Amino acid sequence: MKKGLIAIIAIIALIAIVGFMVGPKFYNTAIDLQENATSQWANVESSYQRRADLIPNIVNTAKGYAEFEQSTLIKVTEARSKATSIQIDPSNITPAQLKQFQQAQQGLTSALSRLLAVFERYPDLKANENFKELINELERTENRINVERNRFNETVKPYNKHLKTFPNNVINSFIGNFAEMDYFEADAGSEDAPNVEFDFGS
Repeated sequence: MKKGLIAIIAIIALIAIVGFMVGPKFYNTAIDLQENATSQWANVESSYQRRADLIPNIVNTAKGYAEFEQSTLIKVTEARSKATSIQIDPSNITPAQLKQFQQAQQGLTSALSRLLAVFERYPDLKANENFKELINELERTENRINVERNRFNETVKPYNKHLKTFPNNVINSFIGNFAEMDYFEADAGSEDAPNVEFDFGS
């Protein structure tokens, strides 16, 4: 009986020793990787915010052309309002939050696509130098959004892998401090940044 008790105590002591050795390393590494991912999320939000900031200028430029479709401008403005209203805590990005964020941003992307298609029917507006620069800046911003989203996924991957691998998954089940982060998924039919180029020479 005593031998069995001693064996149990020895096992518990061994587990405690291993825990003290491995636990802090797991925790500190998880914190570092989580910080990398949340920091990159800030870059994603910044890129989307840059796009949102450009839209009022684009809409106001179009409003200067009295015949321009007002309903199209209203849809863009409404989509922008919805997209900018969604705030996400970068330290606790849930799949549902990320999905909602993506849907709102995709709604804005779709509204912008319709707006840019309509612009093609207004050669005077296309010739406007201010408008040209706004569209060029929008294109650069769309490309930056794509880059930052990909970088976010790249920073989330090692964090999630760290949580899943043994014995980290066991340690985390006891600690319970860390949850996996979701990835950005490419919108259907738009794995690349949206094409917003115009032929201003026409």
